[in-house]
Amino acid sequence: MKSTVENLDPARIKLTVEVPYEELGPSLDAAYKEIGSQVQIPGFRRGHVPPRIIDQRVGRASVIQEAVNNKLPDFYRDAITESGRVPMGQPDIEVTELVNVTGPQGGQLAFTAEVTVRPEFDLPELGSLDVTVDAIEITDADVDAELDNLRARFGSLKSVKRAAKTGDFVTIDLKAVIDGEEVDSVSGVSYEIGKGNMLEGLDDALVGLKADKSATFTTKLAGGEHAGEEAEVTVTATAVKERELPEVDDEFAEMASEFDTVDELREDLRRQATERKTGDQAIAARDALLERLREAVSFDVPDSVVDDEIKQHLQAEGKAEDDPHAEEIRDDVTSGVRDQILLDVLAESLDVSVTQDELLEFLMQTAQQYGMEPAQFMQGAQQAGQIPAFVSEIARNKSLAMGLRQVTVKDSNGEVVDLTEFIGSDELDAELSAAAAAQAAADADEVIVSPADADDDSADSGSSASSPSADSADDAE
Repeated sequence: MKSTVENLDPARIKLTVEVPYEELGPSLDAAYKEIGSQVQIPGFRRGHVPPRIIDQRVGRASVIQEAVNNKLPDFYRDAITESGRVPMGQPDIEVTELVNVTGPQGGQLAFTAEVTVRPEFDLPELGSLDVTVDAIEITDADVDAELDNLRARFGSLKSVKRAAKTGDFVTIDLKAVIDGEEVDSVSGVSYEIGKGNMLEGLDDALVGLKADKSATFTTKLAGGEHAGEEAEVTVTATAVKERELPEVDDEFAEMASEFDTVDELREDLRRQATERKTGDQAIAARDALLERLREAVSFDVPDSVVDDEIKQHLQAEGKAEDDPHAEEIRDDVTSGVRDQILLDVLAESLDVSVTQDELLEFLMQTAQQYGMEPAQFMQGAQQAGQIPAFVSEIARNKSLAMGLRQVTVKDSNGEVVDLTEFIGSDELDAELSAAAAAQAAADADEVIVSPADADDDSADSGSSASSPSADSADDAE
């Protein structure tokens, strides 16, 4: 096979591929066999029709078409691999020449394939980069906040007759109206004022409201078929409760933790706060590295890829392709695709791989986020062909973590930050790989067939082999 590459623009190429007749031979043989198993020709058993008879009865053109259709994807894949470019969509293929359909065997298959490819660019040397994150400082106020959160877990709710205030728990009914028509309603919802995780404006409407009183405000709906639309919402507080927190003493420390005293509990809470803020540092360092990479490279995102992403987004929302929302999200989609391309190149440069355990963990977490049973979610993802996309997403996330191993991370005080706990290290990866290889070898040793067993198997397989039957001696009757 011979292929050439023509650059149509920075993100689109044209492959011209020529395949000599000889390379189509195995595919033609397979096509004759497939067609022969489907046709019934008098005088021949199904599956035993000679090629010359198939040419006469079915037509050699049909055989060539079958062979080309089956083999063309492989030829295209080989050509795109040889080009060194990464496709970002389905190719537009045009067959320009076929092997001889009539007359003697020979000729060649020739086709062109135009395809959008990933832009090419050079990443900066990671070892030359540095990023800065906020320094960790744990104050007594931080520990007090941790302690209050722990107290809240052991608190109790008590009904009050006063007006509701931030931090209270209220039981509410909601009714949404658009153009005088009720479009949605819920009843008996428990909500903590100040959480801000329901409707914009709800907290302001509830503060100062007593039980069995109502307030009306205008907001954009957050869910349902009218999500994003502006509605007039009436909220009624059917109950107002405040949380009573337990006293902070040694008795509480024993009840709420493994410690006997408040001082020991506070010290442990300080440790937990430090660990959490160190985790925040790792997240901040990852985001900072991504921003540095964005600044260091420049490339145009293929419009066709952005258009496809927008189309999928609109379909998921049940909207038409020409919906105005398409232009509203174009900039965000373009930025998202640019980051994907950037991180895919980073992952390849770092030789990032995704293990089966990492994929399973990702699927379990994602299923939990959607409130689905893991097995059901995995089956749906498999049927929808989403697994490769999930693997790519995991690889992108890993690429930033592995990239951070080569980057100098300092805090705002100028101190080097050790993030090994969160991003691992090349040395640790090597140790884990060696351990996994050793375990695999040990597992293999446990199932190795003994020489005696192997001999028995060979004997069995030999005795089951049969000589050519009379049926295969002569295909034609």
